[in-house]
Amino acid sequence: MKPDYLFWAALAAYALHILEEYSYDWKTWAQKIMKLDVAWNMFYVTNAVLFFFGLCCAEVGWAHPTFSLILPALMLVNAVVGHVIPYVRSKRKFSPGMITGIFLFLPIGIGSFNVAVNTGVQTKALILAGICGILLTMFPVFLLKTKNLDFFKP
Repeated sequence: MKPDYLFWAALAAYALHILEEYSYDWKTWAQKIMKLDVAWNMFYVTNAVLFFFGLCCAEVGWAHPTFSLILPALMLVNAVVGHVIPYVRSKRKFSPGMITGIFLFLPIGIGSFNVAVNTGVQTKALILAGICGILLTMFPVFLLKTKNLDFFKP
């Protein structure tokens, strides 16, 4: 039996991650360090969408691991690309979300993929989940970077 609790733990970790990012003013950090034109309303909407997506992943569980593993993949990408790398590149300027990224996202993400490998989830499914996790992580950044282009303006 595969432990569905991993996906629920991932969702709980994501909730704590949102709290950490909000509490330590992720918006200002993202503007200064990541050079993102972001506002709190985008933060709220993005996290509401991702939290809903996480609920879907947790509910589906191991019945469809390609889909459910997108959340742990997203968490791994978020932790490394969204927090650890910017922390290093900014000469150790604290990244809001890095604490939960390192201590929750990395262990839960790695653990989820480890269970998947150990229970026989196909490599193709793992790769597809990883690719989808990367794309889903980068989608809000894409939206932020393209929102002011004439093509997207009403």
